[in-house]
Amino acid sequence: MDKQLNTFDWSLIQTFLAVAEAGSLSGAARATGISQPTIGRQIRQMEAALGATLFHRQPRGLSLSETGTALLPSAQAMRDAAGRIAVTAGGHDTTLEGDVRITASVIVAHFVLPPILAELRQEEPGIKLDLVSTDSTENLLFREADIAVRMYRPEQLDVITSHVADLPMGLFAAPAYLDRVGRPQTVEDLLTCDLIGYDRDDRMLRGMREMGWHVGRDTFPVRTDDQAANWHLVRAGCGVGVCQIAAARCDPAVERLLPDLALPSLPVWLTAHESMRRTPRVRRVWDKLASAFSTQLS
Repeated sequence: MDKQLNTFDWSLIQTFLAVAEAGSLSGAARATGISQPTIGRQIRQMEAALGATLFHRQPRGLSLSETGTALLPSAQAMRDAAGRIAVTAGGHDTTLEGDVRITASVIVAHFVLPPILAELRQEEPGIKLDLVSTDSTENLLFREADIAVRMYRPEQLDVITSHVADLPMGLFAAPAYLDRVGRPQTVEDLLTCDLIGYDRDDRMLRGMREMGWHVGRDTFPVRTDDQAANWHLVRAGCGVGVCQIAAARCDPAVERLLPDLALPSLPVWLTAHESMRRTPRVRRVWDKLASAFSTQLS
């Protein structure tokens, strides 16, 4: 066993962590992009090398054994160290070429970033761009992203953040819907319309209540937490929805309502690991995003 441990494959540790955090082989397969049979084979390989059982089968997945629980902190520390090594090494790259991975919310990635990135590609053809469209939090430490565009100030350690803009919000609906129900002229009129809101996410409810509106979950007859689906419901004529003006203003399928009504804006924060922020290509993309958000969108 000692010889096996001395030549331990780091990928086995990564697989162990994926299964431990997902609680199942199928969940680990989805998270890593590795097939479920391969995940199972690697766990058996690691157990054979250690001479111990790492997981127990449960009705709804896998749970860590006593040995697996004991190994988990060391495995997580190894992952943290590997992440720091990758970020530190990347931070010493001095070329204005290579890959830059950007993560942003679904709406920003779909409707705001594309023209900005198109300009950047013309200006810097040597920089290749990976755009991760997700409303979940990507970990900058593990190079899941080089730059994150966030609508809140991240609190992860060892990152640099910059508040670059405040995106104004507006109310929108499809003209066909408005032709049918009428165009609201006041907040009271608006609250008689079909409002499109969130399902489990209560941010919109809290924001409306802070504005003095008496609303509850039932105020929204159509609900989804999927940002892109929310916007497509507005475009299809399901009712009135809230969207970033920068994303909606050029969409001929919608019409803006009550333009003089001041809605809370969305802050835009750029975030990068402090080591990666110093690399020329990441710095160039950062500066382009900061300039575009501050001058074109706010």
